[in-house]
Amino acid sequence: MPALTEASVPAHVPRRELERILALQRAAFRTEGDPTAEVRRHRIDRLLLAVLDASDDIADALARDYGRRPAALTKATEVLGLVEEAKCLRTNLEVWMKPTPVDGVAPAFIQHKPLGVIGVVTAWNFPVILAVHPALDALAAGNRVIMKFTDLHARTGEVFARAVAKYLREDEVAVVCGDLETAQEFSDLPLDKIVFTGSPAVGKLVAAAAGANLVPVTLELGGKNPVVVAPDADLELAAHRIAGTRMLNGGQVCLCPDYVFVPRQKAEDFTAALQAELARLFPTYTDNPAAVSIVNERNFDRVLGLIEDAVAKGARKITAIEEEPSRASRLIPPTILFDVPAQARIESEEIFGPVLPIHLYDDIAEPISYIAARPAPLAAYWYGNDGDDFHRFLRQTTSGGVTRNDGLLHQSVDGPFGGVGNSGTGAYGGKAGFDEFTHRRAAADIRDRLGL
Repeated sequence: MPALTEASVPAHVPRRELERILALQRAAFRTEGDPTAEVRRHRIDRLLLAVLDASDDIADALARDYGRRPAALTKATEVLGLVEEAKCLRTNLEVWMKPTPVDGVAPAFIQHKPLGVIGVVTAWNFPVILAVHPALDALAAGNRVIMKFTDLHARTGEVFARAVAKYLREDEVAVVCGDLETAQEFSDLPLDKIVFTGSPAVGKLVAAAAGANLVPVTLELGGKNPVVVAPDADLELAAHRIAGTRMLNGGQVCLCPDYVFVPRQKAEDFTAALQAELARLFPTYTDNPAAVSIVNERNFDRVLGLIEDAVAKGARKITAIEEEPSRASRLIPPTILFDVPAQARIESEEIFGPVLPIHLYDDIAEPISYIAARPAPLAAYWYGNDGDDFHRFLRQTTSGGVTRNDGLLHQSVDGPFGGVGNSGTGAYGGKAGFDEFTHRRAAADIRDRLGL
C-alpha cells in the first residue's frame, strides 16, 4: 500500500473577507427581523439537503484527507446523524418560539429572540456533523450562521463549502475554509456567539479572543473519559462495548474511553475478553480497510510518544494484534497499557488514538475518588448494575454526560450534549440547542398598575 500524503493546507482567508460575510449576514438579520417558523424550517431543510446531496463526495474527500477512513463510517456519523436532529427541530420549533407567560406583579411574558450571527468553529475528527449540528440548532432559533471549517481537511472543506452554497444564500449560512491564521482571526470577530469544538488548550485561546469582544462562547471540549467496570459487571458485555467505543474512528473521538478501572480479582478475565474483542474487530490492522488512519503525522507521533513514554516509565504494554505501527498508513494497532505510573504523560493528556490504559482497584471508593479529584471529563461510563455503587458514582463524580452499560449512548438522548468545566461550557441538541442560541427577553406591561 502506498504511503499516505499529508493533506494540503487551505489558502488564507483575509480578515476583510471575514468581516464582509459578517456584515452581510448581520444586515440581512436586521432587515428580516425574527424569522417565521416556516422560514426556519426551510433553512433547516436546505442545510440538511446540502449534506445529504453531497454525502458521496464528502465521504470520498474525507477518506483522502484522513488517509484511510471507510465511507460507511463517514455516512453513518457525519450525515445520517443529522437527520434525527433536523426532524426534532422541525417538529418542535414552533412551540419553542412561542412567548412564555409569566406570573407576577404585572402582566408579562418571556420572548424568545434569536441572537443574530452565530460562528461555528468545527473540529477535524468529525468535521461535518460538528459544524452542521450546532448550525441546525442555531437556524431553528432564528439565527444566521458562519461555519469555519477545519484547516486539516482542505479537500473536504472545499466539497462542503460548495454543497452549502448550492442550497443556501451566503447571507443565511456561509462556510469559510482557510488556514490556522484564518481560524484565529475568525475567533476574534464580533459575532453574537461562537461555538468551538476541540481541545481544552485551544478552547482557552478561542474564549480569550472572543472575550475581547464580549462574545459569549459554547465550548465543546474533551478530557480524560473514565470507565468503571464494577464488581457486578458483565465482563463480556463490558469488553465488547469498551473495545468498540475505544476503536471508533481509530480512537479519535472526544467521547472515547481514555482509561478503565477494573476490579483487581477480575483483571485477567477482563483483559482476555478485551483482547479477544479487539482481535475480533480487527483480525489484522495495518492492511485492514476498516481501520481509520491517525489524522496526520504529528498526531501519529504524539500517540506513539504517549505509549513509549508510559513504557519507559514502567508501564506494561499488551497488543491485541501482533503488528508494528505503520507510519506509511499512519496506523497504530490497538494497545493496552497496565501499571501506568502517575507521572506518565498519558495519565493527564487526552489520547485520541487506539490506546487504553487499565487501572486496578480493590474497593469501589478508589475509582470514584480518583475521578472526582480530576478535571471533569466530557463523558463517564459505568458497567454494572443500577445499584448503590452506581448511584454513589453519579453523586460524587461530574462529567458532561454518563452512560451505563454502553458507550456514547448519552449523546443520542434528546437533550443537552456538552461538557462542564475543563470539558466545556454550554450545550446543544434539541431544546437545549434552541435555548443555547436564543436570548430570553422579559417583557412586562405595567400600565394597568399605574391607572393609565
